[in-house]
Amino acid sequence: MASAAVKLTNGALMPIIALGTWKSKKGEVGRAVKLALQYGYRHIDCAHCYHNEDEIGETLTEVFKEGKVKREDVFITSKLWCNDQAPEDVLPACQTTLKNLQLSYLDLYLIHIPIAFKKDAPFPQCIADGILGYSPERMAKTWQAMEQLVEKGLCKAIGMSNFTVKKTQALLETAKIAPACNQVELHPYLPQPELLKFSADKGIVVTAYSPLGSPDRPGFNKETEPMVLNNPVLQKIADKHHTTIALVALAWGIKRGTPVLQKLSLKITSKII
Repeated sequence: MASAAVKLTNGALMPIIALGTWKSKKGEVGRAVKLALQYGYRHIDCAHCYHNEDEIGETLTEVFKEGKVKREDVFITSKLWCNDQAPEDVLPACQTTLKNLQLSYLDLYLIHIPIAFKKDAPFPQCIADGILGYSPERMAKTWQAMEQLVEKGLCKAIGMSNFTVKKTQALLETAKIAPACNQVELHPYLPQPELLKFSADKGIVVTAYSPLGSPDRPGFNKETEPMVLNNPVLQKIADKHHTTIALVALAWGIKRGTPVLQKLSLKITSKII
């Protein structure tokens, strides 16, 4: 399962199951990456704002030196954070990520969120007075800088995350290189059919983060919002097939053609492969 893939617009194959590294703690994320590669994962999803790319880079270098896995066999994604969206900041941000990951190129580089922050306003302090917001004109300039990364050979493909249909349409109006991917929250309680259809028509692969829901996101109200892992329909399907709700939800996403991000349990590794 971990080796199945979808084709991007540049012809590259993106494995449909990716190791998500959000909220993976330092001291643990490196071990998770190493175990994931041992168990067959060939897609690692990273981001500068996760503050763990340096440890991931150390692990990747170690694994590649061992020779059991080659760099070209692993699809590595990272993301441009909101306070690096000024055109002049895009290249340095990508170079920082490459340095931390100890790589010469990324397979995919995404604009993390279509909202810009002031350069000197780190998250979450920026919420008070550092948010510049979204404008299609500013995003078009950011995208032009992203396109230059492809031209320089630093990224094989570029895309975005958390973009709506409207924001994607605006981006496509000026883009010379079409986005290869849009990574969004996607699960049975948030199926996003309009976005999926629009993206398919434009040749954009939609990748699902939080495919099991996101009960730990800020503002989550467990009393009013349903949880995927408590869904009775999914439980019936899981019981019928002698499996778990988590695997049913992941299979649902994959069946729809959306690669899924999934964190690796260091205690129970084999059950999510």
